Amino acid sequence: MPDISRLEAVRLDDSAGELVILDQTLLPGEVKYLRLRDLESVWLAIRTLQVRGAPAIGIAAGFGAYLAAKWSPAADCAGLKRDFARAKERLASSRPTAVNLFWALERMASCLDRNAGGTAGDARRALLAEALTIQAEDVAMCRSMGENGLALLEPGFGILTHCNAGQLAASRYGTALAPIYIGHERGYGFRVFADETRPLLQGARLTAFELQAAGVDVTLICDNMASMVMKKGWVQAVIVGCDRVARNGDVANKIGTSGVAILARKYGIPFYVCCPSSTIDMDCPGGAHIEIEERDPGEVAEMWYAKRMAPAGVKVFNPAFDVTDNELVTAIVTEAGVLRPPYETAFAGLFAARKP
Repeated sequence: MPDISRLEAVRLDDSAGELVILDQTLLPGEVKYLRLRDLESVWLAIRTLQVRGAPAIGIAAGFGAYLAAKWSPAADCAGLKRDFARAKERLASSRPTAVNLFWALERMASCLDRNAGGTAGDARRALLAEALTIQAEDVAMCRSMGENGLALLEPGFGILTHCNAGQLAASRYGTALAPIYIGHERGYGFRVFADETRPLLQGARLTAFELQAAGVDVTLICDNMASMVMKKGWVQAVIVGCDRVARNGDVANKIGTSGVAILARKYGIPFYVCCPSSTIDMDCPGGAHIEIEERDPGEVAEMWYAKRMAPAGVKVFNPAFDVTDNELVTAIVTEAGVLRPPYETAFAGLFAARKP
């Protein structure tokens, strides 16, 4: 097994002018890094899930936005801003649901605006510093989320997770898996159940892969086995990540998450969501306002099979995410602490405390 601590989902090779990503579509069978040298290859990598997970997408977008400025032939800030605006619009079209994508792009745009009064070289250097700061902050936030989430758990807990919200989805530790990794470092002896997460199998290909590589006790289950393992008393907590949190606490995460939350409520198991505060979208009033990405029907009918496993021509519904109602969420774990209902009040307090 590879050393998981050495795997990087996304990094910048500034001297080469390249974004380097771990191609997650090839895992667990092949560990391969791609070197992306133009805007379209960055767009495609995000769109096709070669890089995925809300924090990692944000980091990739930050680096992609910087590289668009680096690749631009513009000699002055006016031309640089025009080229940057086109790149920003293109990157924003790659995936509609993960708010970290748009958060990172807006942050990079604000950086460029603040530094547009100098030379194009000064602006490019400022964008590089901002993109590197986004990545460094992600590492610190994931560690803090891990500490805050661990306080909700006890040694020996059985934990169920859905999709992949670990190191492969961020710079280090991840979001939902951060408490598991830190607990593992401290000898908590967690037993983790990883949903396979149809149709893209992120739980099977990614979560099971990275937890096993880290030496965590992990058991892979099909999505429709969650009820059985809960009923047997094997699960004491559910921990998931998310791609967007609405102002009222509704949570958009990988398809199937809402079903897990409903089962957890049935069996009296706490359901925790781990996310950086950048994933909280205060401009979105509720889950009904979150755009849900719909993906290629072939992911359901053909992908991962030696031959097609559904009748030719059959209709396929393939939403990438669903929304878990806030009433099913026991707590939302951020880098700033554990937030509990009513979420709109908790979020308002979180962001008010940060205002200068």
